[in-house]
Amino acid sequence: MTIAIEITFWVSLAILFYSYLGYGVVLYLLVKFKRTKTDKAITRSDDEFTPLVTVLIAAYNEKDYIEKKIENTLALDYPKDKINYLIVTDGSDDGTEEIVKAFPQIQLLHQAERKGKIAAVHRAMAFVKTPFIIFTDANTMLNPEAVKSIIRHYKDDSVGAVAGEKRILNKAKDAASGAGEGFYWKYESALKKWDSELYSVVGAAGELFSIRSSVYEAVPKDTIIEDFYMTLRIAQKGYRVIYEPEAYAVETASASVKEELKRKIRIANGGIQAIIRLKELLNPFKYGILSFQYISHRVLRWTIAPAALPVLFLLNIYLAFYSSSFYIVTLILQISFYLSVLLGQVLESRKIKIKVFFIPFYFFIMNYAVYIGFIRYLKGTQSVLWEKAKREL
Repeated sequence: MTIAIEITFWVSLAILFYSYLGYGVVLYLLVKFKRTKTDKAITRSDDEFTPLVTVLIAAYNEKDYIEKKIENTLALDYPKDKINYLIVTDGSDDGTEEIVKAFPQIQLLHQAERKGKIAAVHRAMAFVKTPFIIFTDANTMLNPEAVKSIIRHYKDDSVGAVAGEKRILNKAKDAASGAGEGFYWKYESALKKWDSELYSVVGAAGELFSIRSSVYEAVPKDTIIEDFYMTLRIAQKGYRVIYEPEAYAVETASASVKEELKRKIRIANGGIQAIIRLKELLNPFKYGILSFQYISHRVLRWTIAPAALPVLFLLNIYLAFYSSSFYIVTLILQISFYLSVLLGQVLESRKIKIKVFFIPFYFFIMNYAVYIGFIRYLKGTQSVLWEKAKREL
């Protein structure tokens, strides 16, 4: 029995390590190997390729951000006769649409009824007449070169979508939400860069991404994370999703861990929903390298990896008593980790800024969110209407 428990312990540890660190190492080595076999370089600039493009913003009650967002969007470095601006404010009742009306360059779509972001985007798509679309959130600011950096990839007909980079603006007062979220997205950005170089990004973040209009398909109305689902469906059709770090969206961190947890639970719920709906992508015999990337980067984090945490701890307690003294050391390390999580929570509640404890706390929150998201998925209680997480202003 002890041998079986030891095997389960090490398998659980291997899954956990691979999900969060091991895949990054493997991915980096594969990319390094690929670089030795190809001389193909990405064209970093092409001012002659400037096709028509639409910037589409779905905004719900964004009066605090929308004017600044519009000014940021109108300042994008792209030929003014080649770019259209479309903002849909369905359901907003805080005056967001009135602010948009002050800018005649912007095409505004508004209706009083709120049906959710997916419905708003789908309604807006009927007004898009350009071959490429850039989606961006109302509370994020883009760098001036974002559109040019994204559009240049579409010279390659195999590219169906381009994911921009999400950056978290960390302020001095940021605590666990800012420190943890910022660190997480820096690591995620590295993984996405390597994913893209190896073959394809597995899901884009809604803060900034782009698609070919010709490959757009309506997302099911009850989809929780539509940006992830939409871009994975494009990859499933055989197109590549490219990552472009020179096109980035900047936003402030969540106002608190409570707000960040609310966001993470929704994402976890939507991730599990997407795994079920995109179950064909789990077949590596059909989708090859895409399946490998999808399972390694996404599926494990939303399924087996969080489950491995309590298994690892409980088995370690047993092994510490009934096996070698080595397991006493591993148990002490695990207890130390959870104590740092607890300390991070205490420091967060008291607004004390010792960020080294916030990263393990954020890691714990991420995995805890998966459990709550899974329960919501089973109960079907997650609304498609997005309740925004509050951000630092």
